[in-house]
Formats: sequence, C-alpha cells, structure tokens
Amino acid sequence: MLGNIKFIGELGKLDLIHESILHKCIKTLLEKKKRVQLKDMGEDLECLCQIMRTVGPRLDHEKARSLMDQYFGRMQSLMNNKDLPARIRFLLQDTVELRENNWVPRKAFIDNGPKTINQIRQDAVKVNCYSLPDLGVFIPPMTQGMRMDFFLDGPFMPPRMKLDRETLGGLADMFGQMPGSGIGTGPGVIQDRFSPTLGRHRSNPLFNGHGGHMAPPPPSQFDLGVKPFMKSNQGQNQHFHSQNQNHPSQQQAQSKDMPPRFIKKGQLNADEISLRPAHSFPVNKNQVPKLQPQIPTMIPPSAQPPRIQTPPLGQPQLGLKTNPPVIQEKPQKTNKKPAPAKEELLKMTETIVTEYLNKKNMDDAVNGIREMKAPKHFLAEMLSKIIMCSLERSDEDKEQASALINTLRTEGLVTGENFMQALLNVLDQCAKIEVDIPLVKSYLAQFAARAVMAELVTVAELAHPLENGTHFPFFLLCLQQASKLKDREWLIDLFQQSKVNMQKMLPEIDQNKDRMLEILEGKGLSFLFPLLKLEKELLKQIKADPSPQAIYKWIKDNISPKLHTDKGFINILMTSFLQYISHEMGISDAEDQLAAPSKEQLEQEKQLLLAFKPVMQKFLHDHTDLQVSALYALQVHCNACTFPKGMLLRYFVNFYDMEIIEEEAFLAWKEDITQEFPGKGKALFQVNQWLTWLETAEEEESEEEGD
Repeated sequence: MLGNIKFIGELGKLDLIHESILHKCIKTLLEKKKRVQLKDMGEDLECLCQIMRTVGPRLDHEKARSLMDQYFGRMQSLMNNKDLPARIRFLLQDTVELRENNWVPRKAFIDNGPKTINQIRQDAVKVNCYSLPDLGVFIPPMTQGMRMDFFLDGPFMPPRMKLDRETLGGLADMFGQMPGSGIGTGPGVIQDRFSPTLGRHRSNPLFNGHGGHMAPPPPSQFDLGVKPFMKSNQGQNQHFHSQNQNHPSQQQAQSKDMPPRFIKKGQLNADEISLRPAHSFPVNKNQVPKLQPQIPTMIPPSAQPPRIQTPPLGQPQLGLKTNPPVIQEKPQKTNKKPAPAKEELLKMTETIVTEYLNKKNMDDAVNGIREMKAPKHFLAEMLSKIIMCSLERSDEDKEQASALINTLRTEGLVTGENFMQALLNVLDQCAKIEVDIPLVKSYLAQFAARAVMAELVTVAELAHPLENGTHFPFFLLCLQQASKLKDREWLIDLFQQSKVNMQKMLPEIDQNKDRMLEILEGKGLSFLFPLLKLEKELLKQIKADPSPQAIYKWIKDNISPKLHTDKGFINILMTSFLQYISHEMGISDAEDQLAAPSKEQLEQEKQLLLAFKPVMQKFLHDHTDLQVSALYALQVHCNACTFPKGMLLRYFVNFYDMEIIEEEAFLAWKEDITQEFPGKGKALFQVNQWLTWLETAEEEESEEEGD
C-alpha cells in the first residue's frame, strides 16, 4: 500500500492527478474505519505522512488552506494519542513540523554539496586550521610527529631548502599535494620524488647511485621572484645552481618519464612568465573573507614571510606578496542564557493569570506573557494552564480568561491551532477534573463557544478532532453555549456554512437520521435541522388532508421562508408526494412494485399528480436547479422501489405534459454527474430514448423560430 501511495504522490506532484483525487485519498487515510482500533491504523497514517510529504506543498494553497488546516488538526490530535506506536507518532510530528517550516525539509539546511575554495578555508578555520587568503597559502595545524618538509617546500624559503615540486604541475599544484603522497600508483600516474614507487625507475636521480646529493629543480616563477632577496645564502645557492648545470643528462632522463604536458614546466624563461594572477585567485581582497585563527602563534616560522628590503629598481618582483594582512584573534562566543524549563514557564504562567484575574489588567498580562518568550511547543500548555486556572473561579473570571486568550491571538502570540490543542489536552484530563468540578465540560464548552464567536477557530476546526463521538457530547454542548451566548439565527447560518456532517459527530452506533433527530431534540438543537422534522411530519399532514390548500397552508405556517428555495426542502416535498401516491395506489410490497400497474392505477396516479400540481408549481416554477432536485428525488424513489418497469418514464412524461418540470431541467439532469443520489445509471437506461427525442424536438423548435 505504501508503494502505491508513493506512486500516487509522484503523479500528483507532476500534475497528472487532479487535486480532488488527492484530497479524497487524504480523507480516506484520515478517517477512522468502523470496527478498527486506533492502534491498528498505523499503516494508513504512515501512508498519510508519505503523501503529505510528497504533494503537501502543491495542496497547501489559499483555496485549500481550510482543508489542510483540518487535516493537520486531526494529525495533531493523533500525534498526541498514546495508543499509536511511537514510530507513527514521530512520523506525524515530522510531517506537522514540515508544514510549519513552509515545507522545507530539515536536511535542506545541511550543506553536503560541492563547496567553493572560500567555504573550504572558512571550514578550515572552524577546525583550528589556518589560511592566508591573500597569499593563497593553506597551513594545517601543527601536530606531534608532523613532517616539516611541507613547510620547507614553501615560497618563502630560499631555493637551497626547497624540494623539487615543480615537475609535478597539474593536479599537485591544484590540490596542494603533500610530499610522498603520489596520486595513485601504476602506469600513467603522476608521481613525485617522495613516492615509494618512484625508486623502481632507473632514471630517478635520487635512487640511481648518486647518494648524498639531491638534484636541484629548475628555477620556477617563485624562485625568480625570491632570488633578489637572497643575501647570506647566496654562495650556497650558487653551488646548487652549478650542480644543476652539470647534470643535463639527469634532467633529460627525468623529462622522458614525464608526460609531454609537464615537460615545459621546468623550461620556463623570463619571457614566458606572466604577471597576471591565476583564475583561481580572487582579484579583489573583499571577495575573500578575512579568516581569523584563534592562536596566531601556531603558525610555524617557516610559513611566515621574511622581513627583507624592497628589491632594487629594475628587477621584477615575481614572488608572492610579502606583507600579508595581520591575522586577528577570533572573538570568543558569549554563552547565551539557557531557556527556562517547562516547570518554570508553568509557574510564571500561573502567576500572570492569577494576577490578571484579580486585577483585570489586560495590558500587564499580555506584556508578561510576551516577556516570557515561551517556545512554540509550549504555547498549547500555556493556554491549557490559563483555562485550568479559571475553571474553579466565577463565570466572570472564565469570560476574562477567554478574553485574554483572544487578545493573545490578536497580538500574534498564539494561534487557533494552539487553542485547539490546549482544549483537547484539558478534555483528556476531564475524567480526573470531574471529581472536583462536575460541570467541567460545560465550562470548556463556554471557552470553545467564545473562541468561535471571536473567530479564533471555526466550527469546522472545532468539529474535526471530535468526530465519531470523541468526547461526546462536547460538540453539542459547544453549540448549546453558542446559542445561549448569541442567537439561533446566527448559529444556524454559521453551522450551515461550516458544512459539518452532524451524523459523524455522534458515536458510531447512533449515526443514523432517526437517532440523530432524537439526540438533537434532547439537547434542544433540533432547530439546526428543520428539514429532518419536516420529513416525518409532512407525510402525516398529506395523509390527514391531501388538498393542495391545506398542504400549502401547513408549509407556510411551519417552514421558514428561507427554506422554500432550499434543495433539501424540495427533495422532502417531492418524496412525500411520491410516497403518498404509491400508498394510495396500493403499491407497497415488492411483488406489487414489480407487477405492471392496471389502467385504473395509471389513471389514479395521473389524477393525484394533477391534484398536487399547484403546490409543486408554486415552489418549482422558474427554478431550474430546484426542478433538477425534484428529478433526483424521483430517481431515488424509483431506486428504492428497484426501478419498476416504465415507472420513471411515466413520471417524466407526466411532469413534462403538466408543465411541472421544464425541458432545461430534464437536459440538465441528464448531463449532471454526481454520486450523491443512487441509481443514475439505471434511470438513464429507462429514459434515455425519451430524453433524446426531447432534445431533438427542442432543436427543431429553435430552428423554426430562427426561420
């Protein structure tokens, strides 16, 4: 399953799958399955984290922000549930933190890629290595047993002390090869005189029997640059240069073993020397950060430039710069004050809240909480402490505590997500708190209702973690308190906008319409679903008095005018009429429904439709969308009767002939694609030929009118 989810996520990341399908996958993974314990949902939640990491950045835009907030609110509540395995909870926590970090993974901050030479030098300073950026010299730290010939082979030493590295060229100059560390072995590999494999070559002047004398190298650019500065060692240098001239055969033999691209390295003259800096060296000093070793005395004397006079005029200075910038000591980092512990923050919060509830000074409380500088992960516990401190106090103090939470949100110190997490934390402790405070859920419902009124959270955000009867009946208590604090009309509009499925808010055993209506009536919330009550009472009224005048008067007296144009109301109205007609025709058993109706029954059906025609036209006239809803009610009714032969077609013809449903509504029903109402395929199979005739007839009428 995880592999399939990864595949779906990658398709979604490439825009090969529509967002609605991805949202449906996420909802399916988040929903709690029937008869499945929470601890057995580990595989679904792991797949959820995988698809969120893959397509989360694509789905988290402005239009779908509310849905994403609901998903992550549910994940937040699951993350704190100890019934889940620790691995799943940590996966959820990583996914939640990934969204908080704007979908930037933590690994993105670790630099494992290629680095510039400046970054390497900076890293060297961090591990107590040193670099002279202006000179292009890298100096590692001195350790015990380190070979000193690395420092003897530098541009600041006299030529008599320099070892031959010029013949290497190429990669050795680029990477600063240490003596004796040849770049691999075997044929075609660049070797130096310090490599242990070089002694096998007879042409090597160091190992061909001329012991005691080292073949001096040909003069390089650096030798020419340093030559004017040699004074005391000039005689010894002449000895080395004379030896170099007396052994041309050695140089020729050495050149034969070298690749052609390196032979010219030892044959440079003064005309070929370029004063232009290499491309790898920064031209501007500002391009290279000044690296500051902690202990400047660690630089060995061999790496320090000699203090010499300015060379005479007319002699070019081809060596490196002799006056490097002074290396300053790196200032020591100051130790930051450690963050306060959790217990200390809780005590500070309790002190601030107690003082606020006693003095009612909002500014002091907000400033005190701001000065706490509480970390983000502590904000939910801080709000839980504010709620807990006010539970045993008066209703006025509870209202003041709610006002403080709303002000903290306004100041940007907390979020609605923090409040929801705090509320759930206190709800988890209700079993213990109810011993001392029996009405704790009602008090918490007041906090939730005031948060909804202040737009700290929405009804949908409040409902999401309470689905499937979690902490039942807390959600209903919240609606009760909101109705008391404001009014019913406001709550009805707010609840309808939230599109919360009330059946899902009940325990799984009570998730049906009859039980839901019973529970809502017991809590005084049946006004939220006036159509549920209408569905039962309207059929009773039609059976009591089927006259159109009596039916219309009852609807006008008992149903709000706002619902007259509601699709749910039209659906119930049409369903009640159809059920009454079936009852009057004596079609109740399955055998009666499948049998073909007699002529008397067909005539009775037509007369009943004509009797109800004025009521239908009153609510359906000039409302194409409501007429489509009426057709869907007819479709569901026929599906419940297992589609008796010819029933749907008879009703379609009668509705068309009686001008109850217009042509546009029939064609709109045909083209509409929805999974909300069952039986659409079978319905189209029965009436498709008639709909084709209707569409053709309408086109012919349009052509005649055009002529």
